[in-house]
Amino acid sequence: MNFPFRTFLWLTFFSIAMGYLESAVVVYLRIVYYPEGFSFPLLPLEPWVALTELGREAATLIMLFSIGYLCGKNFTQRIAWFLYCFAVWDIFYYVFLKIILDWPESFFTYDILFLLPVPWIGPVLSPVITSLTMIILALCLIYFNMKNETVILKKKEWFLLFAGSALVLISWTYDYIRYVYEHAGDTGIWMPGNAEKLFAEGFNYVPDYYNWWLFAAGEFFYLIAIYLFVIRANTRTESAK
Repeated sequence: MNFPFRTFLWLTFFSIAMGYLESAVVVYLRIVYYPEGFSFPLLPLEPWVALTELGREAATLIMLFSIGYLCGKNFTQRIAWFLYCFAVWDIFYYVFLKIILDWPESFFTYDILFLLPVPWIGPVLSPVITSLTMIILALCLIYFNMKNETVILKKKEWFLLFAGSALVLISWTYDYIRYVYEHAGDTGIWMPGNAEKLFAEGFNYVPDYYNWWLFAAGEFFYLIAIYLFVIRANTRTESAK
């Protein structure tokens, strides 16, 4: 079966449009909370605004997964289309912020990527690289699975992808966790009942270090997983002819 270019194009358009929608919401938030321009430390949000923001992030993920589910014909294709849409959405979110606000100033400008269970913070370049890797993985999965539906990720490849994701996640949360340990003076702050105090520490946090080595290790695991999958999938597809 040939590569589904029509689906690919429409999902690309959809994801770019969602990237614009996401950036528009952030533009409005920054007008209200950061009229002089976004910078750390973060300003505290009213609880209802914070909950609304978390709900928006969850709704975005549901929308991206839903469109991937509808376009894929099996588990592998659905996961792949979701990853592709997520990655394109994330990249164009920054593209439109640059066009509208001339932000970020550079690829090394720090951004807050997610909020739970602790803030994920890192240079803009890091999620962009991760998104590009996701696009490569997604297109490889779709291409080979469309040719032969028995070609799926194996346990070794799943393990490498999960391990890489763990390392990338730690790279985004490492400096914040280190800061809290050094300034909170209370290990009990990590208990679930102290979530409010934990986030309060974030309003004093200014990122000044990013662990690129952890990030690079995570990306290395991703690329090894993709390499192993492509080599195995190509061999299996050729032998099936």
